[in-house]
Amino acid sequence: MAKITKEKSTEETLWESANKLRGSVEPAEYKHVVLGLIFLKFASDKFEDHRKKLLTEGKEKYIEMPDFYNMNNVFFLEEISRWSYIIKNAKQNDIALKIDTALHTIEKDNKVLKGALPDNYFSRIGLDTTKLSSLLDTINKIDTIKDAAQDIVGRVYEYFLSKFALAEGKGKGEFYTPKTIVNLIAELIEPYRGIIYDPACGSGGMFVQSIKFIENHNGNKKEVSIYGQEYTNTTYKLAKMNLAIRGISGNFGEKAADTFGDDQHKDLKADYIMANPPFNQKEWRADYELLTDPRWRGYDVPPTGNANYAWILNMVSKLSENGIAGFLLANGALSGNGTEYEIRKKLIENKLVEAILVLPQNMFYTTNISVTMWIVNHNKKARTVQINDETKHYRDRENEILFMDLRQIGEPFEKKYTQFSGTDIQKIAGTFHTWQCAVETHGVETHGRASLQGNGEYKNTPEYCYSATLDEVRAKDYSLVPSKYIEFVNRDENIDFDEKMRSLQTEMGDLLRAEEKSKQDLLTVFKELGYEIRLLFR
Repeated sequence: MAKITKEKSTEETLWESANKLRGSVEPAEYKHVVLGLIFLKFASDKFEDHRKKLLTEGKEKYIEMPDFYNMNNVFFLEEISRWSYIIKNAKQNDIALKIDTALHTIEKDNKVLKGALPDNYFSRIGLDTTKLSSLLDTINKIDTIKDAAQDIVGRVYEYFLSKFALAEGKGKGEFYTPKTIVNLIAELIEPYRGIIYDPACGSGGMFVQSIKFIENHNGNKKEVSIYGQEYTNTTYKLAKMNLAIRGISGNFGEKAADTFGDDQHKDLKADYIMANPPFNQKEWRADYELLTDPRWRGYDVPPTGNANYAWILNMVSKLSENGIAGFLLANGALSGNGTEYEIRKKLIENKLVEAILVLPQNMFYTTNISVTMWIVNHNKKARTVQINDETKHYRDRENEILFMDLRQIGEPFEKKYTQFSGTDIQKIAGTFHTWQCAVETHGVETHGRASLQGNGEYKNTPEYCYSATLDEVRAKDYSLVPSKYIEFVNRDENIDFDEKMRSLQTEMGDLLRAEEKSKQDLLTVFKELGYEIRLLFR
């Protein structure tokens, strides 16, 4: 039987070609080169396409007037900034300088791009001229406007972001949150209209997926406003490019800045907050700093040794009257003593915590620690909300918190990582929305999205979900660890643990003595035996 070869996507093919040209340049540096060129190609394609339209319409006298491009969300490009000029000079020794000049000129001519593009990057990076020339040839293959519905350039940009995050690996790559996690947050908090805010926005993935959520649910992306803040200057530029490439407007503040020390949106009240802030951030403030900051009003000042609760209170302070937030934190924030305990207790008593979801391991490229998703809601009361053609009747959940354990959900990704499938996301979101409310669509009463998929009314499910009352949470001393609430099914009641352990030890001893076993066989069996041993002590 002939072997079936999966056809590579445009993104995969381009990535393989571009990555081969990296040479000795670190991924952390190289990503700004590649993504900057993708943006330049996109901006130029849009410019040339609009220029042709003006000529076709007999408006030759307007083709060099920036306003006639900007009014149509097209960036005006002088001749030295156009892709055709760059390709024409691709073999010249000063091509890096010409690219830097092109990007600088585009930013100068288009105020909306202020602070967005790489600054003298190509001249500094030291990429071999031959490799840079070949990279230009590779990027030149992208037809960014061939199919607007497919969003080719957006797909390529997003794919490259994820691949660079993978390449940078643990301890780096903080600019990117895996797409399936962002999709889940969007499906849970449903950012249909209003202000969306991310206080640690990285490369802007939360905003991109929010807009996709709106489009997928027949909403209007013009009904949302985007606000973000990012500490690292190079990542700040990535975020602005990421949105510009998709024609999305966003306010990232005047500059890259520390959210705590230099808040760029002090008076903001957001309807939706989505965030993946740094986990367990240390020394985020000095002992004497920010003691009277209004963001902590009504709570204790977060401790200097860990910023987890500083991030929570920053987001709580910026939620509108009916605002809802979905964000990620290390599991350590679910329990603990001292100041964090006092803040957590008050958040719970103020009826702000709506749901806690424990995620599977190995979902992040930057860390393998266990991570939790929090849903914080300023309005958990019974209410009726009209969303597009859907009337949602929310139940009163003020005195309840939903706990979900998602550690057994997900599918393999890039060999050592886990991601949620589309079906996984719909199941999780369906459970959450079923718990939240009943839904009436076109006059037909159902009970939440899950019931529309045949899952019926919400019910507590062992090893998956549990709706805890505030009294139950108080009884467990305000711990938000899901395993304290979700029922565990003991499948080992009739197992003789001593006999099972002896059997496993014998099997491992025989294995070690079997010289014919290959190293890979040993590794495989060790993993299987290790899994069985872990089950014994679960």
